[in-house]
Amino acid sequence: MLKLARTVLAASLASIALATAPAPAFADGHTDAAASMNAAKAAFEADRATILSMAGDYAVSFDMQETTSWMEEYKPIDKKLSGGYESVRVVEDTGTYIALQHLLVVDMDGTPYVVKHWRQDWEYEPETLLTFSGGDTWELTETDETKREGAWAQTVYQVDDSPRYAGIGTWETVDGIKTWVSNKTARPLARRDAIRKPIYDRYFSTNRHQISPTGWIHWQDNTKMMPAKDGSGELVPVVQESVLNTYIRYDGYDVAAAETYWEKTKDYWAAIRAKWDEVKRANGGIKIDQNPEVGTTIAGELLSMADAIKKGETPSDEAAGKAVAMIEEGTSVVLAGG
Repeated sequence: MLKLARTVLAASLASIALATAPAPAFADGHTDAAASMNAAKAAFEADRATILSMAGDYAVSFDMQETTSWMEEYKPIDKKLSGGYESVRVVEDTGTYIALQHLLVVDMDGTPYVVKHWRQDWEYEPETLLTFSGGDTWELTETDETKREGAWAQTVYQVDDSPRYAGIGTWETVDGIKTWVSNKTARPLARRDAIRKPIYDRYFSTNRHQISPTGWIHWQDNTKMMPAKDGSGELVPVVQESVLNTYIRYDGYDVAAAETYWEKTKDYWAAIRAKWDEVKRANGGIKIDQNPEVGTTIAGELLSMADAIKKGETPSDEAAGKAVAMIEEGTSVVLAGG
């Protein structure tokens, strides 16, 4: 139903572009409506261009720092800095929906190795969001109808295309900088935290994307939360974290390795994306066991099968069939409230 809505909206927006003749000035209301539609069309196209501009090849730095402790007894951990090279590719574009896949290229003893990294999907004026509700559960929830107009949702997915978090906001020019800021969203712990088994078990976060002259930045303001010690079920803040991921356009690494990996595995991953989407709609969300090392408990095997496809050891359709079955078997119906 959402795909149909996207198609209808895309057709509607396209029809606006064809209406190049000035609107007849029958009444002020007619010309005002035409001007409003033209402005909406221009803003929509500008937003699309901004999102699509995040595709490319990059040197990336990841800067993560716990800053303010909200508990007297908690001491923030040391700052963590890392980096690498990422190729970001447009893997789907329907007009009102754009999917960007990140491919991390690392050096393994002089040989490039490609890691399918995170994915970010952008959807225009979405009716629903896949929101994290805690533990191993993401619920399909309706967006506020009064806040949809002109807004884009960003949904972020893990390495196996299972969900991480989603938020909604509008692209605006703030102080001369093209900027998108999300609402506050819940999300599970990132691997860097999950493997340490800390006292907090989720983040409440605001996400910001901004376009720079040399690329773009992804800034996250994370409040790390834990269940109250009194057993009330209330969530209480532990520490604040600032994360700044900086993408600088750069192609001085083995970009061809990323291109080859994606060319050989794209059909396999398309089948997996489609299956997660099917499960989400059939079950009212996604519920699947998690592994702190890689995300879901099936992620390692899904990634290994992709490597086997790349090496020519396994046919893509055979691996896709196994992956789809694993997702079907590993997920369950989501009940309201988790």
